[in-house]
Parts: sequence; C-alpha cells; structure tokens
Amino acid sequence: MSFHMKSVFGLFIAILGASLTFQAGAAWAESYQGLLKKGYTVGKMSQGKSGSLGWVLSGKDGKQFCKAKVSLAVVDKKTLVSILGSGRMVKVDRATFEASLGGPDTSLPLLSDLKAGRVGPQHVGACTPLRG
Repeated sequence: MSFHMKSVFGLFIAILGASLTFQAGAAWAESYQGLLKKGYTVGKMSQGKSGSLGWVLSGKDGKQFCKAKVSLAVVDKKTLVSILGSGRMVKVDRATFEASLGGPDTSLPLLSDLKAGRVGPQHVGACTPLRG
C-alpha cells in the first residue's frame, strides 16, 4: 500500500470513528420537551460541572442536566443581564440595549423565572444524564 493510500485510509477510519461517536452521543441525549412529557420535573437553575448554567430535571428514570440556551434575561425595568457561557452574568443597561435594537425585545425571559425553573423550551439546550 502506498503512502498516499495509507493516509486516505487513515482519514477514512478517523471520519468513520468520529461519526459513530457523534451518533452514539446524540442517541443518549434527550430533548427537554420529551423529558417533560415523560413527567420529569424542572429544578431551579444551577451550574453544571463545566460551569455552564442549566436545570436539573428529575424523573423516575433518573436525573438529567439541561443546558441553558439563553444569552440575555430581564432583571427589572432598568437592567438586563448577559449570561456568558462560563455561567457568569454581566449587567447591561436596558435602555441602552433597547435603543440599539430600536425598541424592546419581548422575547427575553425574566431572570427570576429562569432561576425558579419556569423556563420555555426555546431557552433550553441539550439534556444529558447525570451520573450518581
């Protein structure tokens, strides 16, 4: 086998392995709406092991951690928070933000609702099982 054929074959094996790994991981994760339909309850917002924010859902089959898919939330009439991937929250002046948009953004969730676990599916990302 020539050098060129070995490198093409090696690349093919790497791609095949990566695709099988991705498919196995995707089959393991469940959707937020699917878990709610199974009777899972949503806990308060918390930080996962990676530091990202999300919610623990508890049900008869165990617990799942669902990552937050929110970048901005409303604190009060004057303040928004920008939620970073690390879980850190940075205050943002609401008037300045809305002026840059040309008006209020009614799709932003309330931070108090997020913290309490009252969250819509549009604000929830992937869910993965918690161990132990």
